[in-house]
Amino acid sequence: MAGNSTMRRGRLMLRAALPVLIGLAVTAWLFCDEMKDGDLDSITFTPRMWAGFGLAWLFMAGRDLGLTWRFHTIAWPQLSWRRALRVDLMCAFTSAITPSAVGGSAFAIFYLNREGVSLGRATTLTLTTLLLDELFFVVFCPIILLIVPLHELFGSAARDAAFMEGVEVVFWLVYAGIVVWTAILFMGIIVRPQAVARGLRRLFMLRILRRWRRGAFTTAANMVQASAELRTVGRRWWLNVFGATVLSWFSRYLIVNALFWGFVPEASGLMVFARQFVVWVLLMVSPTPGGSGVSEWLFTEYYGDLMYTPGMALLIAVAWRIVSYYIYLVIGSLLLPSYFAGSGRGHNNKDTHNG
Repeated sequence: MAGNSTMRRGRLMLRAALPVLIGLAVTAWLFCDEMKDGDLDSITFTPRMWAGFGLAWLFMAGRDLGLTWRFHTIAWPQLSWRRALRVDLMCAFTSAITPSAVGGSAFAIFYLNREGVSLGRATTLTLTTLLLDELFFVVFCPIILLIVPLHELFGSAARDAAFMEGVEVVFWLVYAGIVVWTAILFMGIIVRPQAVARGLRRLFMLRILRRWRRGAFTTAANMVQASAELRTVGRRWWLNVFGATVLSWFSRYLIVNALFWGFVPEASGLMVFARQFVVWVLLMVSPTPGGSGVSEWLFTEYYGDLMYTPGMALLIAVAWRIVSYYIYLVIGSLLLPSYFAGSGRGHNNKDTHNG
């Protein structure tokens, strides 16, 4: 067992190094490009910039508060605030080393189980958090699109019109997928779990989909189990966990607003906030670990028109990634040894006996 934990820890550490290398390589390339054009020479750091950078860290703490609050609420009374924070930080770490920028949610099952939540309940709770995150995008994206004109969100943003056309196409395709997936989760967990489970089993019996049959069958069974448990909770519980979800995502977006306040105060705060919805939807299909490389490049291109110099976009992009991404690689790497050394074993056994 100790050998397996050591090997697993080693593999995760190696995976943590990959996004760092990708991010540094892309950032170095972007910096070289900006230095060649002389865009960085005109930038002078001011106290307001440092204040904006500090405010960004405060909003990042709000993100962790929201997710810790959510884990604590859904797993109560088994998960204390301290354990909930640890699950949040480890999920952020695995999101940073897996494809897309939000790929760590599947690992929540493992982390919750290590912290003393039975495997069956951990699966139920993870599906619930997944539904809440997807529901956030389904609810708030249309609101943002009603407030911010589409031609400002997608039309004049980039220096390259073809780039913006591609951004808009990918955004709508991914968002449509999010809506469909959310509908399946909602029907499967809340409304008609048995019917959706039967439909998934029949669908994945098709020859073309059989290679994913086992995973689909497991998801169907988990939906039915999750539905049975969630029928026992009340409206106040749902308001709490969705409120925590909104807090975490809004705080994540306001990090960029804080940086713009410090670095480019003349930029529209509403536009900066609205474009974060587009950025995060696009990063959901990023092929690189944690969106590394893609995030930095996308940010500089998509937000470039709000800056007086392209070099400023790169500086804000780097600051954004330090606050919202690289810090979790560091924290996760520090937590990893103690986590696999057995931080949750005793609690796991206790939970099994109580369950």
